[in-house]
Amino acid sequence: MNKVHIKKDDTVIVISGDDKGTKGKVIAVSPEEGKAIVEGVNKQKKHMKPRRQGETGGIVDVDGAIYTSKLALVCPKCGKGVRVGYKKDGDKKVRVCVKCGTEI
Repeated sequence: MNKVHIKKDDTVIVISGDDKGTKGKVIAVSPEEGKAIVEGVNKQKKHMKPRRQGETGGIVDVDGAIYTSKLALVCPKCGKGVRVGYKKDGDKKVRVCVKCGTEI
């Protein structure tokens, strides 16, 4: 299993590529591929065929997967994309902001 620093429902910012600077919420994460699907990032066109009678087909915009190495977690206190550190809180492992030390 590959380690990924991003989890579902995190707010992230894109740090490289065509969508650089875009913030969004993580919809899904795939640790095996090292990719995540982020709301509003890496838009792709998908040709949909009507499945039922009366349903319309057409071209739909969908969010494509993006490598997690191109994403940085947004710190709630700093408001910027930061690296993630880990700290032991009793018997739990907690993610913290490297810059300000705030728990994420």
